[in-house]
Amino acid sequence: MNGAQKRLDKLFTFNIPILIMLMFTVFPLYWTINTAFKHEGDILKRPLQYVPASPTIENFVSAWTNVGFATYFKNSLIVGICTVVIVIILSILSGYALARYRFKGKRAFLLMLLCTQFIPRSMLIIPLFIVFKHLGLISHPLSLILTYAAVEIPFTTVLMNGFISNVPRELEEAAMIDGCNRMQALRYVIFPLLVPGIVATSVFTFIYTWNEFLLALMLTNQQGRFTLPVGLSYMMGEFNINYGALAAGSVIALIPAVILFSYAQKHLVNGLGGAVKG
Repeated sequence: MNGAQKRLDKLFTFNIPILIMLMFTVFPLYWTINTAFKHEGDILKRPLQYVPASPTIENFVSAWTNVGFATYFKNSLIVGICTVVIVIILSILSGYALARYRFKGKRAFLLMLLCTQFIPRSMLIIPLFIVFKHLGLISHPLSLILTYAAVEIPFTTVLMNGFISNVPRELEEAAMIDGCNRMQALRYVIFPLLVPGIVATSVFTFIYTWNEFLLALMLTNQQGRFTLPVGLSYMMGEFNINYGALAAGSVIALIPAVILFSYAQKHLVNGLGGAVKG
């Protein structure tokens, strides 16, 4: 009886809540994929078709060629990769300094880095727009790259600080005794051990830049410079919405994120574990 009661308790306290949560999470994704493979006439057809009667890829072809989705994809890829490179380099150097050096106000500085994450992104729009307008960088990828890097570096620095703190100092000291200077020890000893942390930082940074909408909308006013989220929003017209192409574009935008998380899952767990231990 106790065993049956435990299974019943687990059913109502764990299994059913998890199932409900999965339904709310997975069903919108399924419906987007379902819509992407439907003919235009079947999307709004009643009764609803939960499985496409005759699947088609014409929505994907239309989104990629006719709507200009290939350009949006390229822009997002350029911005994302460049931002990741800048963030990784600067967060490793700043995280190393915080992990290995002692200086007055270190804890206050770390707290300040964390507090920057509480600042609403919308507060940055007007000053950023004014700055980049004077620099002539509105609708230039560099404006988004610099903005995203500035937004992400405080958080990634804290992550990298925690991970570097778990690397024994003795390894670095041994390398320096053998003739390495500090930068060489960082490159040849510390850097290989930071791979999980670097992957975790890279994934979070790339996904943020890939999905960010508000700043990208305000800092780009030329259609040829749109990133994926902005491009998707412009596929919804005032009087007409191409649901098939919009759904297909959403699926295409989702593919890199899914591949990235699938490939980096093991490193993500190790990297975040290292940051938490630090």
